[in-house]
Amino acid sequence: MDRRRFFKNATLGAGAATGFSGQWAHAQSNTASAEPTPVAPAALTAELAIMPWFCAHEHWGSSDVFGAGQEGYLADSEAGAVPQRTATVWDIVLEPYFGGWLVNAGCNVYDEALRRGHQDIYEWWHAHPEQVLAFFETPLRRQHGVGALECTRQGMTLLYDTDILSEDPAVWQQADAAVAKAYGDVFAWYENVIAHHAISEVIRPVQPEFFFHDGARPEEERRIMHPILRIDPLLDLWGASNPRRDRLAAAVGVEPRDAASWRAFIKALFDLAADKGNVGIKQLQAYTRHLNYVVWPDDEVVFTGPLNPTQRLVFQDWVMHACCMEAHERGWPHQIHVGTHNLDQSSPLPLTGMAERYPNMKLVLLHCWPFVEEAGFLAKHHPNVYLDACWQSVLNPAFLEQSFTRWLGYLPSHKIMSSQDATTIEMAVGSLSITRGILARTLATWGNKWRLPLNTLRAYAADIAHNNAVAVYGIGSPHTPEASP
Repeated sequence: MDRRRFFKNATLGAGAATGFSGQWAHAQSNTASAEPTPVAPAALTAELAIMPWFCAHEHWGSSDVFGAGQEGYLADSEAGAVPQRTATVWDIVLEPYFGGWLVNAGCNVYDEALRRGHQDIYEWWHAHPEQVLAFFETPLRRQHGVGALECTRQGMTLLYDTDILSEDPAVWQQADAAVAKAYGDVFAWYENVIAHHAISEVIRPVQPEFFFHDGARPEEERRIMHPILRIDPLLDLWGASNPRRDRLAAAVGVEPRDAASWRAFIKALFDLAADKGNVGIKQLQAYTRHLNYVVWPDDEVVFTGPLNPTQRLVFQDWVMHACCMEAHERGWPHQIHVGTHNLDQSSPLPLTGMAERYPNMKLVLLHCWPFVEEAGFLAKHHPNVYLDACWQSVLNPAFLEQSFTRWLGYLPSHKIMSSQDATTIEMAVGSLSITRGILARTLATWGNKWRLPLNTLRAYAADIAHNNAVAVYGIGSPHTPEASP
């Protein structure tokens, strides 16, 4: 609503407001002496510890132990992928996020393993564990308190009763044996952890190939996790010769070469995904380009051949809108990576046009940092825009606390979610523990400031933890916290 319409409506309601103000003053005079009992964070912490939590953006299995293929980690492109070798504690500690950040900080353990004559860090660990621990002593100390390490550390403590910051080699060996045992039956391990840590539903982004490539145990994965189709690979299927495009075309039975066949190809792919339980679409174009998707007429798009940079951008815009139209017609939500990378181009503000053009497609803005206010602005002014603060606790738990603080009081409770965005279930459990504590503290502080009752804060917690995702993705049942007497 623009300012002119807002003030016009406010003027029309002035008469009613005058009468109400007198009633309000009278009510205040009668209740001013009755101060509500402040809510202690511990009261919410205890309840949040057992409250169901919907993890709507997870990458469990995206690690070396599951192996890799043409499209990246096998767990992202095969339903029911399982570990390809015995898992080690270093598969959990050096998951892609923290492992990459260690390299960025100057600790390239992968090159160090090769330098010492080993195929990889895992072979080096089995041959000379004391060397590996000595090598990591200083680099790990420098990362103490960093979100990614702390999430994994807390998860390891909760699941295996071991502290990976210990300097005792026996503790590391204990953790190594426990991880190997757990991942020996990975889906049973997942189910056990999900049940014991009140994880209600799990959604994981998957490659298009996931829907026609089965791994070793597809039915067990489908029982635990819901897939959401990554559409970002489709935006790279240009050019005169594209092997991946040809493989996908053969799988769905449609060869995309022009506007009409591209629309038919997208529809066929989405139909296939829907038959396998897909719940929406997801993109991470913010890693590589801006989020201003222009609507182009069909005759201005070049679909094949050696595209120049301008033609490539036009092609990507066209494919994105074709996917959005299909999602809009199906009522599928659309997860969009915002911020954290490519910061000069990953602001969510250009997504206004997409939100307005496809009202039946819910836009879920992922991560949001550092564009916390910008994301909040879109969610406040567009009924189909929602926020998921996933990955913020992995980046830095303080970022998550700041985001909750900024959004509470600005947005209605049904607009905020907070998944974990973890590459291992250990990281997810640690991140979830941290997130529960942050949400309890933030809600208590905010609620006490505005003298809100405990039951209201419980309802907010249930919305953010679980109910909002149930409404957005259409999976699971709402949770109603038990009211206090």
